Amino acid sequence: MPHTNLKIAIDGPAGSGKSTTAKLVAKALGLLPIDTGAMYRAVALKVLREKIDPHDEEKVVEIAGKVNIEQKLENGEIHTYLDGEDVSTAIRTPEVNNTVSIISAYPGVRKKMVELQRKLAKAGGVVLEGRDIGTVVLPDADLKVYMIASLEERVRRRLKELKEKGMDVSLEDVKQEILMRDEMDSKREYSPLKIPEDAFILDTTNLTVEEQVEKILKEVERRFGLKRR
Repeated sequence: MPHTNLKIAIDGPAGSGKSTTAKLVAKALGLLPIDTGAMYRAVALKVLREKIDPHDEEKVVEIAGKVNIEQKLENGEIHTYLDGEDVSTAIRTPEVNNTVSIISAYPGVRKKMVELQRKLAKAGGVVLEGRDIGTVVLPDADLKVYMIASLEERVRRRLKELKEKGMDVSLEDVKQEILMRDEMDSKREYSPLKIPEDAFILDTTNLTVEEQVEKILKEVERRFGLKRR
């Protein structure tokens, strides 16, 4: 199988290390990384900007059906565009975090995003990361990776990420945010977060990003005989 057609799904809870790892795995294999969580965040940002109540499911679903969301790889980084505007930084605020936890549970929103994600992945040669890629978006993915990590480590990573972006948040705030997201992700009726039956499970608690990437690349080589570029 040529590496250009490979479809890799990477799932896991918040703070498990999906985004950075997916991007580096894609780079090593010459694939396109797609951050599906950023797509939901873009919808959440639009909801906030339009001053729509995130609990108004009908209006939120309507917004999700109208927005134009694109992703481009620029200087090795995934940039998310909302109606032509680069919102890569704007979608990483606490306000968006709180809103996306609500709107991402709506079946209508998830249906719209899944359609977009499948369209992007149709030709292959992609690494999609999110929370329902291996179970819903790409159940036929060539490799399904499910990343886990301890709560303490996930909180530490998320706090570090937010601090580096200049956001004034406390450890307890981040912990509560992750616990809330975990509960909503696992209990939502439509496409809940769960481990795909045939997933390669990777515990990243005590691994560096480089070690996480290396383990996935070794699994790709073991299964498909493919080596990094």
